[in-house]
Amino acid sequence: MKWRGRRQSSNVDDRRGQSGPRQGLGGFNPLLLRPIIKLLFSKTGLFIVGAFLVISLLMGKNPLSLITQFLGGGLPTTESSAPYTPTAEEEELANFSATILANTEDVWNKLLENYREPTLVLFTGSVSSACGSASSAMGPFYCPGDEKLYIDLSFFDDMEKQLNAPGDFAQAYVIAHEVGHHIQKITGISEKVQRMRGQVSDTEYNQYSVRLELQADFLAGVWAHHSQEMTRMMESGDLEEALNAANAIGDDRLQKQSTGRVVPDSFTHGTSAQRMRWFKKGFDTGDLSQGDTFSANPL
Repeated sequence: MKWRGRRQSSNVDDRRGQSGPRQGLGGFNPLLLRPIIKLLFSKTGLFIVGAFLVISLLMGKNPLSLITQFLGGGLPTTESSAPYTPTAEEEELANFSATILANTEDVWNKLLENYREPTLVLFTGSVSSACGSASSAMGPFYCPGDEKLYIDLSFFDDMEKQLNAPGDFAQAYVIAHEVGHHIQKITGISEKVQRMRGQVSDTEYNQYSVRLELQADFLAGVWAHHSQEMTRMMESGDLEEALNAANAIGDDRLQKQSTGRVVPDSFTHGTSAQRMRWFKKGFDTGDLSQGDTFSANPL
């Protein structure tokens, strides 16, 4: 991508070094925690304790501490007294992320009237948000409660080394996907889906969650389409990087890697094929009216 030298967003909250030290996970892949949890949760709430017992054994942590953080209780974090000094590589990733965020602002301010720009929070290890406390093991996420995107920049290294999804445009896709969730928040889509929780079965709600995530992939594709028209930042191979990343984080692929089996009823983000297809549709059309994943059949 031709991103250097371009405008960086001022909507960046740099909290790196303010959270507690990262916990060692040995040879366990932290990116696979989420599908394991969701797989265990998909049957009944009685599996909650068992899930955290498994995770605590894998992480070498107190299960009560994990449960408290998951429920949003927010255990106190230990802030480092020494100033945080990022590596040169990490600082470049921070500049890159601020540049991509600025580009999403330019695109969405053009496409949407009265667009509210979200804030990007950079953190290390763990962070507190309006949605509760979270660790970097969760990966990047969007919190609708404070309209902020959260990311530990080490996730980009994990993408390359653990998920085999390298490349700067793959990283841009991740940021654009979370901005897609912000679009869903300010347009009321995510609230409608959230209201379905408790009114339908877990399996049905997971299906709504899948459609929400695939729409965020579509919106990331729409961003890429208009960004390329406006800036010509994309280079040869960039589109393939994004599609490869979408493939790498499909529910079916992650479940297969983490548990050795695939349970479609527990999907919450969509298969690799679905994620690639909806991102590509957004990129090819650039048309917001083409992104109704809730009416699409099949996905």
